[in-house]
Amino acid sequence: MALVGSAWATLRPSFGALLLAVLLAAAGIVHTEVATGVERARRRVGEKSYTDLSTIWTFAAALLLPAALATATIVVIYTYLWFRVWKPARFPLFRHTFTTTTVLLAAVAAQEVVTGTGGTAAWSDGVFGIASLGAATLVYAAVNSLLIALAVAVSTPDATPSHLFGALDEITVELATLCLGAMLALTLTVSWWFVLFAFVPVLVLQRAVMYRELAAAATTDGKTGLLTATAWNAKASEAIDRARREQSTLAMLVLDLDHFKRVNDTHGHIAGDRVLAAVADAVRAEVRGDDLVGRFGGEEFVVLLPGLPTPRAAVELHAVAERIRVRVTTLAVPVETPDGPLTISDLSISVGGSVVSSAPGTTVEQAMTVADRELYRAKDSGRNAVRIAQHHDIPAPRTEQQPRIVDQQPDS
Repeated sequence: MALVGSAWATLRPSFGALLLAVLLAAAGIVHTEVATGVERARRRVGEKSYTDLSTIWTFAAALLLPAALATATIVVIYTYLWFRVWKPARFPLFRHTFTTTTVLLAAVAAQEVVTGTGGTAAWSDGVFGIASLGAATLVYAAVNSLLIALAVAVSTPDATPSHLFGALDEITVELATLCLGAMLALTLTVSWWFVLFAFVPVLVLQRAVMYRELAAAATTDGKTGLLTATAWNAKASEAIDRARREQSTLAMLVLDLDHFKRVNDTHGHIAGDRVLAAVADAVRAEVRGDDLVGRFGGEEFVVLLPGLPTPRAAVELHAVAERIRVRVTTLAVPVETPDGPLTISDLSISVGGSVVSSAPGTTVEQAMTVADRELYRAKDSGRNAVRIAQHHDIPAPRTEQQPRIVDQQPDS
C-alpha cells in the first residue's frame, strides 16, 4: 500500500485518468458478474487452463493508465474475480495471488513499451503506431507466459512445452483476448462509449472457450488424463483410414496392469486411482507425442502408433512395449491410506501388440482382436511379458465382425 501511495503522490493522475480507471474496473466487474456461471464452470472443467478472459480489461488499463492507476485497476478486478469465481471454484489463494502478480508485471512491461515509443499519441502514426501497439501486446504476452512457465518448470521439472505455455489453441485464445484489449484501448482514445462494444465479443469468446474445454473433458478420462475408450476408438478409426490412404505403417498395443484387483482390495480405490494415473504417465513417457494413448476401461490401456518403419515395424513395436513394461516395474507410487502414507511398488504390466493390416475393410475392432490375443498370450506366459503378433499371425480382415465389448464398469 505504501508503494502504491508513493506512486500516487508522485504521478498525481488526472481526473480523466481516474474516471477511466473506474470505467475499466467497473467493466471488469460487470463482465465477471455477467459471465460468473460460465467462468466458474470453465475453471472447474479446465483446472489447468491458461486462458484468462479478463485480460481485455487489464491490458487496456496497462496501455492507457499511469502505473499506480493501472495497478489499482488490475488489483480491483482480480480481487473481485477471487471472491466471485476462483474462491467458489475452490482454487487456492496463493495461485490466484501469483496470477495477479504476473499480470501486474506484464502490465508494467507493456507500459514501458508504450512510453518508450511515444505514448498513446503514437498509435495514430500509421505503420509505426501499429508496430508500437503490437510490440506492447507481444511484450505483455511474453512476460506473462514466461513467468507462468517458470513457475510450472520449478514445480514440475519434467513438464512438456504444452504444460509450460499451454496448448496451441489456448495460446491463440490468449492472443485473441489481448488483441481485443488493444483494440479497446485504441477505441477508448476516441470515445469511452466504445467500451460497450467490447462486451459482446468477449462474452462470445468466453463461451467458445467453455465449449472447447467441455469437449476436451468429454474425451478425457478423469483418472488418467488419457483418451476415453469412445474418443480413442474414433481417433483410431481415422488413423487407420489415413494410414491406408498414405500407405504408411500403423501398429497397436493393448496393455493390462497385472493383479490390479489386489491393489484396490488391499489399499482401496483411491490408491488404485493413483496407481492408474502413474501407469498412464509411464505409458505416455515411452511413446511419441502423436501416438494415441487411451484407457479402455478398468486397468486396460491401448496405444496406436503411426509411422513405424515398415521393414522393422514389429521389432520397433516390441521395443516400445518392452520399454513400457520395464518402466512400470520401476514405479514407486506414494499413496495415502488410513494407516498412513505408503509406497506401492512391485507393479507389472502385460502387453500384446500387432501391426495393423493395411488391407481395405480393416476396422479398429479387428486390429484390437489380434492385439488382444497377444495380450492373453502374455498373461498365460506368467504376466509381466510382451507378445507381438508376427505377420503370418495376423488374419485378413473380414467384412463383418461383432464389435468388441469394452468393460466400462468401475474398477474392482
